[in-house]
Amino acid sequence: LEIVSLLSSINHYKPIKMKSEIINRIAGLRNFMRKHKLSAFIIPSTDPHSGEYVPEHWEARKWISGFTGSAGTVVVTPDKAGLWTDSRYFIQAAEQLEGTGITLFKDRLPETPSIIEWLSCVLNAEDNVGIDGWVNSYQEAGDLQRELEKKQIHLILTPDPFCELWADRPALPDSKVFIHELKYAGLSCKDKITQIQEAARRNGCTGILISALDEVAWALNLRGSDIHCNPVFVSYLLITEHNSTLYIIEDKLSDEVKSHLTENGVTVRPYSTIEEDLKAFTGKLQLPANINAAIYAAAHTHSLIEIAPSPVLLLKAIKNKTEIEGFHHAMKRDGVAMVKFLRWLKAAVPAGNETEVSIDKKLYEFRAGQAHFKGISFDTIAGYKAHGAIVHYEATPETDIPLKPEGMLLLDSGAQYLDGTTDITRTLVLGALTEEEKTDYTLVLKGFIQLSMAQFPHGTCGTQLDVLARLPMWKAGINYLHGTGHGVGCFLNVHEGPHQFRMNHMPALLVPGMTVTNEPGIYKAGRHGIRTENTMLIVPAQETEFGTYYKFEPLTLCPIDKEAILTDMLSDEEITWFNQYHEKVYTRLSPELNNEEREWLKEVTSPLKR
Repeated sequence: LEIVSLLSSINHYKPIKMKSEIINRIAGLRNFMRKHKLSAFIIPSTDPHSGEYVPEHWEARKWISGFTGSAGTVVVTPDKAGLWTDSRYFIQAAEQLEGTGITLFKDRLPETPSIIEWLSCVLNAEDNVGIDGWVNSYQEAGDLQRELEKKQIHLILTPDPFCELWADRPALPDSKVFIHELKYAGLSCKDKITQIQEAARRNGCTGILISALDEVAWALNLRGSDIHCNPVFVSYLLITEHNSTLYIIEDKLSDEVKSHLTENGVTVRPYSTIEEDLKAFTGKLQLPANINAAIYAAAHTHSLIEIAPSPVLLLKAIKNKTEIEGFHHAMKRDGVAMVKFLRWLKAAVPAGNETEVSIDKKLYEFRAGQAHFKGISFDTIAGYKAHGAIVHYEATPETDIPLKPEGMLLLDSGAQYLDGTTDITRTLVLGALTEEEKTDYTLVLKGFIQLSMAQFPHGTCGTQLDVLARLPMWKAGINYLHGTGHGVGCFLNVHEGPHQFRMNHMPALLVPGMTVTNEPGIYKAGRHGIRTENTMLIVPAQETEFGTYYKFEPLTLCPIDKEAILTDMLSDEEITWFNQYHEKVYTRLSPELNNEEREWLKEVTSPLKR
């Protein structure tokens, strides 16, 4: 899920290449364009699998422009170039693009032309616009083509220009794949493939292509480390009525993994052969809506195409009994690490030696000491004071600041364990606070608790509940621009769908077995940022004459800082929920702690009183 913020106010990026080098790269692309009779070329920030995180091999937009932000699109013409990016990166992009000849277009502002509008102004009728079909979805390519054709401008799928232009281009990731054991997965690879085959058959399809990397990993009970923080591997999975084929660089597979695949009826083909195999495929093939344009074109050669959501999306989202047990175990270990860290932090800050970066490293150490730890689930957000107001802030040596015994620290972090993935945010009081900070903290807490307490009938989607987290803030004239919650994978991607809490309509229903975060926040530029987040499990609540009802069970086990709470702003019901949650945290975690840690936890989870 894309986190959007209008509060980007500081630089937090790494130094870029020399401007002259960027200019030379753009000149090389223009030579490619002349060779292919193109009047423009579009470079997005995506990869062939439409993932949230992109391996270095496909970071062509970053390479061609020098802009290191995570989101943006570059468009190059024979004499002009532009970069479109959102408000998170306006300051960063302006500085990184200076002197490169690339114009910054501030996306989503009323005065900013869209890429299509801009191309319509700078190109002529019958001009050609090129894209690499491997990194553009067929749907986006189709929309782009239809709009350009209105101006008599043509969209052309071209070879990847960076194969010849990018001399030191990183190779495709080659990390080893490993088996995610049945004791963690809970369902065999063979049974998962059968479920996928049945879903494709219901759609009248003889085959289905799985292209999302977390879906391939889930279906095959395999994991990898091709992408930072995500235990996935670059591959495709083609499942037909009678066969399953994994397209992957074979050197990534050990003999043990090959045996696992063979035992589950999966054959292996080179990653690069997916295109030719799809061109030869006959029958009706199911593809996801975000499939890339090159794959779609290849499959369309001899096949009928059915565009439909991947069945793995929902199968993966509804956790089985083993996965749920694993989440509970992982959250307990993560809670122990968090308690050890929080106790250390509260004692360490007054000494004046800690910074945003140093505490991130310390938290990693506490987590790494837990069983089954496999790394972090996303880059830690440790924002002190005004830095907390930058929703996606990541401390770097350039922006790192010391922590003082005053104000608040927003800490959003998570870990990957063999039996679960964690995602937790706590806003921590380091010293004296203003009344505004206390009020905002309590408003966030009220929204967090109201959503945590929700009970809802079958047929409810996340959009219908999103208002619960926002209403206390809305009454104060405050809002936040990101979603309130997202699904969490089981030793997979920390962001997964299809369900979410968002203001915009998300039709996926909330059903038992789904994990989902609850993370409202308040962000005031230049002052402070506040967010509280738990990961929750949807469970049955009750059956009445009006139907089946569900509720949320908190999975995250970690104290919520009481020092900033204005108890008069909380209802009796909210205080009761808060105290019951803290009682659960203490009961579950205290047996895993030493005497000093246990006493500290007992104090910080003691009942909240008016």
